[in-house]
Amino acid sequence: MNKLNLIFVLICSVITTVSTTQKMTPEQVVQENLDFYNSRNIEGFMSSFSKSIKMYNLEEPKPTIVGFSEVKEVYNSLFQKSPQLHSTILKRIVIGNKVIDHESIVGRNGSNEILELVLIYEVTNEQITKITVIRK
Repeated sequence: MNKLNLIFVLICSVITTVSTTQKMTPEQVVQENLDFYNSRNIEGFMSSFSKSIKMYNLEEPKPTIVGFSEVKEVYNSLFQKSPQLHSTILKRIVIGNKVIDHESIVGRNGSNEILELVLIYEVTNEQITKITVIRK
């Protein structure tokens, strides 16, 4: 009887663990990415990206940054040059797997000027696969 009870408890435990493990929503993925950006944590920031990430400017048909390594190189440099870097969300819209953030960024490359951008994030399988930037 004791072995049977133990097996039952273990099976229930596994079922509970599997059923309570929830995937992150696209909004949660983007928010976590932003939190790492604001703390200039390059490893955490990169954990949100797909290996095949592409970044675009809306006006340009070709991507401006392609691939995990290039994103890491660009943002690692930015984080090192921007000790006061901080982005504030002015407005967020979530539609399916897309998160659209209107952001106000200060401290970029040591500048006190406010940079206002709209970023459209596309999230697949809990990873950011594409970002399109609209510049003011």
